[in-house]
Amino acid sequence: MAVLLCYTPAPSTLHRRRAIVAPIHPRGARDFRCSAKNSTENAFLRIAWYGSEILGLGASLLRSPTKKPPETEQSAELPVDDSGKISRAAVVESIKEDFNRSYFVTGNLCVDAYEEDCEFADPAGSFRGLKRFKRNCTNFGYLLSRSNMKLLKWEDFEDKGIGHWRFSSVMSFPWKPILSATGYTEYYYDENSGKVCRHVEHWNVPKTALFKQILRPSRAK
Repeated sequence: MAVLLCYTPAPSTLHRRRAIVAPIHPRGARDFRCSAKNSTENAFLRIAWYGSEILGLGASLLRSPTKKPPETEQSAELPVDDSGKISRAAVVESIKEDFNRSYFVTGNLCVDAYEEDCEFADPAGSFRGLKRFKRNCTNFGYLLSRSNMKLLKWEDFEDKGIGHWRFSSVMSFPWKPILSATGYTEYYYDENSGKVCRHVEHWNVPKTALFKQILRPSRAK
């Protein structure tokens, strides 16, 4: 650690005052601490994410056999042009319709709008595979007693579309925690097929805030 040494002699005596030592925190040290903190938070989020995936799977296995699972797939084929590329407008429209079906918690989405090996990413991590994403979304829905999802705004760019959304739900735990957030999702299009090849979620909340919401009891019924 670098230090700043300030020495002030007495004007008319041989006695010397004690040197004042003031620590200086170098930029590198601050960056290291921030990096270590972020790494810890990211590791914590990954554990929480995989934990929720396991909980969702368990909830799906324990659901009542008499309860019919929700429809989780829209199999309509989207229109293509002469080159075999799917219409951008058709992909965008299908995504907007998926929001109406709360696909984040139902897995009910238009599969023809996505590549089979599409990458799905959020603040906790990423993976590839449309089937896994659908399964995770459907299983997560079993952890909720009610939920609401709304597309607030859509933006079009050359290589992607961005959907801004608001999400709220009451989880089916005994203490009825309320999970709510706003955020946006980037949908990157494949150059050849026109389908979504990357689905990247961004949550407008601190990284650990959602986990704290899960631990907080509510009076929701």
